[in-house]
Amino acid sequence: MTSAIILLVAVLTLSIFLALPLGHYMYRVVEGHRFWASRLLGPLENGIYRLTGVNVDDEMGWKRYSLSLLFFNMLGVFFMYIIFQAQGALPLNPQHLQGTSVGTAFNSAIAAITTTNWQDYSGEMTLSYLSQMLAYTDLNFIGGATGIAIILVIIRGLARQKTKQLGNFWVDITRITLYILIPMSTILALIFVQQGVIQTFGPYVQVHLIAPFQSGGKEITQQMIAMGPVASQASIAVLCNNGEGFFDASFAHPFENPTALTNFLYMIGMILIPIAIVFMFAHMAKAKGTAWALLIAMLVIFVPLALLSEHVDLAGNPLFNTLHVTQAHTAVLAGGGNMEGVEDRFGVAASDLFSSLATTTSSGLADCAYDSLMPLSGGVNLFFMDLGECVIGGVGTGLATMLAFAIFTVFLGGLLVGRTPEFLGKKIESFEIKMASLAILIMPLLVLIGTAIAVSTTAGRAGAFNPGAHGFSEILYAITSPANNNGSAFGGLSSDTTFYNLITGTVMLFGRYWPYLALLALAGSLAGKKTIPVGVGTLTTHTPIFIGLLVGVVLLIGTLNFFPALALGPIAEQLAPLATLTH
Repeated sequence: MTSAIILLVAVLTLSIFLALPLGHYMYRVVEGHRFWASRLLGPLENGIYRLTGVNVDDEMGWKRYSLSLLFFNMLGVFFMYIIFQAQGALPLNPQHLQGTSVGTAFNSAIAAITTTNWQDYSGEMTLSYLSQMLAYTDLNFIGGATGIAIILVIIRGLARQKTKQLGNFWVDITRITLYILIPMSTILALIFVQQGVIQTFGPYVQVHLIAPFQSGGKEITQQMIAMGPVASQASIAVLCNNGEGFFDASFAHPFENPTALTNFLYMIGMILIPIAIVFMFAHMAKAKGTAWALLIAMLVIFVPLALLSEHVDLAGNPLFNTLHVTQAHTAVLAGGGNMEGVEDRFGVAASDLFSSLATTTSSGLADCAYDSLMPLSGGVNLFFMDLGECVIGGVGTGLATMLAFAIFTVFLGGLLVGRTPEFLGKKIESFEIKMASLAILIMPLLVLIGTAIAVSTTAGRAGAFNPGAHGFSEILYAITSPANNNGSAFGGLSSDTTFYNLITGTVMLFGRYWPYLALLALAGSLAGKKTIPVGVGTLTTHTPIFIGLLVGVVLLIGTLNFFPALALGPIAEQLAPLATLTH
């Protein structure tokens, strides 16, 4: 457990250390400051504006900004759908793969633009190189940049006063992509290539097996090894919290995650931009104390739950103890703990931390089999998503959701002292609370209603391969993950069906746009208000009291909404072996 704590501290410390200057850099970029980056890339930026007819000074209200965002995103969905359907007739397809089914194309296009990247297929057996690059990688940039654009509008709504102008979507999306996402993903891809992540347009390679084996009465002597341009896709996937894997084995595949260093970098990459956005908020809103309070609240929730997940899996399966099977971490048995579905290269502690980071953000990456985790560890992953992925959270959307919780928290604080609540100098009134409540409660409605439909219909129940509590957990996870734009899968569920393609596609769309359109409306309302000075009854948003209240509100809402479902699934499954042992 000591090594697990050291790894957790190392990942968080280095991420915060890197996020501090990155947050300041992002602030200067999105605010249009003149500095070394704008001098280097400014001519290209201005050329894009001239080519597309964008007026930098033409700022938008929240409605126009939202329509531009939706139009651009739906254009991306249509583009990816066409590429997937037509890939059999397009170049960069050395394996001559045919176009995907209508359901897969529809589901995957929505998954990519919402940064969910829910996959119900094997990437190397389904998609050509062109589809992986031109469709998936392109929409990774668009989806990530859209998330950052959403939080920019909310921050401007808090920082500005007596105005309807909240920025220009086309300018924001250009600057985010050109100055932030492209340079970062390029640098990270080069590091990955140096570490052994493959990047090639060559065809799949057929090799002779060192140890042939018998299958179906035939001797198997050869194996086809999938190849492809992996590093360029993996870098932007991790940075923008897009969880698709180039291969079916995702980030457990040695061509996609070859070393302990790449695994460590993936963990940092998942949370680097979300944490940097907190510091960007500090500069834009001139609220450094509040920014640190929000980050501390996130870590107060994340660290104990992540350590609980690691502890449960390191303790191993209690039923194995009755068989006198050693699960301890020793020099001979270096892995230790619950090693089922875990890569020997990474071990239990690193795999559990990886899964916690992937589900507390909207990454959905996986370097182990989530279905093989101990039930309570899988339950922690579910609970991170059930909190709305606001604990560190997705790129832009994580802080956006946490700010909704913060506004709700000051509202409760105002009720306690009988005063109109304020947040960063803006009065929080009826409309703001309604919008914040919508943003918080839409996701639980999607998850609980979607799960109820799945478990009460034959088509939904038919997908689960396991009976009892574990089968329920598989279905619950299959709805929770896309509703939170996460994209990870529990496994053990046949989700490539018409039923699950439709239900997951629907909750992905609603889970991405409904909550954040409500927050954009909230930002428009706040921007029109004047900033008022702090008074005696104002709840200060950078004190331990505020941090404690915020943590309590996040955990209380998450627990009240989802504890009954979690009790029927992972909690019941975790307790079942204990009941067996006592008898």
